[in-house]
Amino acid sequence: MQQTVLNPSKKEFTTLAIDAMGGDNAPVTTVEGVALAHKKHPGVCFKVFGLESSVVPELKKQGLWGNEKIQFIACSEVISGATEPRLAIRQFKDSSMRRAIQVVADGEADAVVSAGNTGAYMVLSKLLLKTIPGLQRPAITTLLPTKDGKGIVMLDLGANVHVPADVLVQFCIMGQAFAKCVQGVTNPSVALLNIGSEELKGTTVLKEAQSMIQKAGAVENYVGFIEGDEVFNGKVDVIVTDGFTGNVALKTIEGSVRFVAEVMREELKRTWITRLGAFISLPGFRAFKKRLDPRRYNGAQFLGLRGISVKSHGGTDAFGFSCAISVAFDLAKNKVNESLENEIEALQEKLIIAESGVGLD
Repeated sequence: MQQTVLNPSKKEFTTLAIDAMGGDNAPVTTVEGVALAHKKHPGVCFKVFGLESSVVPELKKQGLWGNEKIQFIACSEVISGATEPRLAIRQFKDSSMRRAIQVVADGEADAVVSAGNTGAYMVLSKLLLKTIPGLQRPAITTLLPTKDGKGIVMLDLGANVHVPADVLVQFCIMGQAFAKCVQGVTNPSVALLNIGSEELKGTTVLKEAQSMIQKAGAVENYVGFIEGDEVFNGKVDVIVTDGFTGNVALKTIEGSVRFVAEVMREELKRTWITRLGAFISLPGFRAFKKRLDPRRYNGAQFLGLRGISVKSHGGTDAFGFSCAISVAFDLAKNKVNESLENEIEALQEKLIIAESGVGLD
């Protein structure tokens, strides 16, 4: 198997594996993102996986070729956005995505980042990295902005369409552990996303999950149901939902931000008075744009796996991809998986509910 190595990285440094072929504009965007991340985190080593004919020219263009912190590993296959997850498992053994995940499983890298096919990335991550003992399913987890600037942990954002009550309880514990070790919140508050805050509202699954949490005391600071219009007010630290609802909510949020920005831009250009007002308010508009820039929040973890696997938005640019890399670095630095395993071990007994017979086993 062909392998091109610039200068092998030493494992005593934080090492990140990069799928350079994943994303809408790969490898141009991904390699440029690595270059930006390298400037931000000069002590980090990168293992970059991809087609030699495509990636090497980009590495040279970005001045990364010959850098002692960069290792390029040539692969012969690429998992595209159209590749079915089952085929990604059975075939594509030499794909950039699979091999990038594999080095994390082998302990040769601390985290992996890809902007590629979400379904394939999810199943390969779960297959190669395995789920943390005691957990049934991993969940896509990320931080979203709040008006108080602290941010909020939200999961699941698309990994699991159908989620039973006991798994929602596990997601609450996972989100709680994430908020503790990544955000440094001592006693994070946790809520279930619902159509209303009243106990009588919502699906049978949500009501059952809440009942399990309350009876077992599985979550230290559970505050109940929360509605979608309260996501950004900083009322809670963690919001838990199923992957279908979470993904719809996330895409709606992203679309709403773009819609508001576009309408504001159109209206401010409509007359000379609005243009003058826009010019005077320019610093405020720039701050507004920066604060709500979705690229700054790019990078979601498949929380619950025994290795750190970060998913970047496929359509992001180089800056957005570099932000996803920073997420992977922060998760590795904060040892999020070790903290999560400790949390799960400590809380397993609380999840054994006599009435339902449902636990983490």
